[in-house]
Amino acid sequence: MEQTNQYIKQFPELFKGKKILYVHGFGSSGQSGTVSRIREVLPSATVVAPDLPIRPQEAMDLLNRVCLSEQPDLIIGTSMGGMYAEMLRGYDRILVNPALQMGDTMKEHGMVGAQHFSNPRQDGIQDFIVTKALIKEYKEMTEQCFLGITAEDEARVWGLFGDEDTTVDTYDLFHDHYPTAIRFHGEHRMNDKSFMHAVVPVIRWIDDSQESRERPIVYIDVSTLIDQWQKPHGSSQKTIRTLLESYQLYFVAPSENCEYAATVSWLYDYINLPAYAHTIFTQRKDLLYGDYLIDTRKAEGMATLIQFGTDTFKTWDDIAEYFSRLGGQ
Repeated sequence: MEQTNQYIKQFPELFKGKKILYVHGFGSSGQSGTVSRIREVLPSATVVAPDLPIRPQEAMDLLNRVCLSEQPDLIIGTSMGGMYAEMLRGYDRILVNPALQMGDTMKEHGMVGAQHFSNPRQDGIQDFIVTKALIKEYKEMTEQCFLGITAEDEARVWGLFGDEDTTVDTYDLFHDHYPTAIRFHGEHRMNDKSFMHAVVPVIRWIDDSQESRERPIVYIDVSTLIDQWQKPHGSSQKTIRTLLESYQLYFVAPSENCEYAATVSWLYDYINLPAYAHTIFTQRKDLLYGDYLIDTRKAEGMATLIQFGTDTFKTWDDIAEYFSRLGGQ
């Protein structure tokens, strides 16, 4: 994982006392930068990250043993690790750019021959050989993906796919079997920005689900986010990321067909993952049941109105300060 530490923030209460199994990508190890980053961001969680054998069946056998002994609360798999994680049924899982056709990926990218591990391994081995026979083993392993998926499995797997990933694109294949497939802004290899903006919110949603935790609801009218040049208002994106730490956010827009596509496109470009399955199209904001509504107009309803653009809430910095004083209430 590339380091751009301006994005990093610790969440001591998130996944506190829980266990995360990280499944690394091809040619990597359990000592990767991603593992270090998860431990830094979630200091109260235990992160288990074994070095995987190169041969896929040996790797799968190891992961099954680790799951039985550790009973992880969450499994995160990246690239090849996402392929393995898909087959670890019965656990909450996040698959990041999963190489669900690993054998084909190895062939397409000319990976036959001598290879060097990108991170240190506990056994000290630095180099390995990829043969055609090994690629065949990976193809045979990926044939086991998606076998015996249950309704419970469908609800417990999140697929995250970088929209600039030029190495692997299995979005459609994944979405044929699981409903929760999300594109995030990023490449195949995660950096700190994509980890914090795409993966951490999903970890928070999973933690809330496991704890049956209900957060106060904040509705945000999309008009409050867009300036006259169709760009985000200053500090709006930063404030949204901060609010996500304590509140359940929903984005509200008019239900006219002529505005639907433009709204979806804008939210994808500038809000991205937090708007996934959290966007409401309606003409009746007065019927929204929640705690707060951020809007440009006065509105009657059941949520406390925060009127953007008024003297009290002239900017998104003012809104951020208001919620900071509330302390998550």
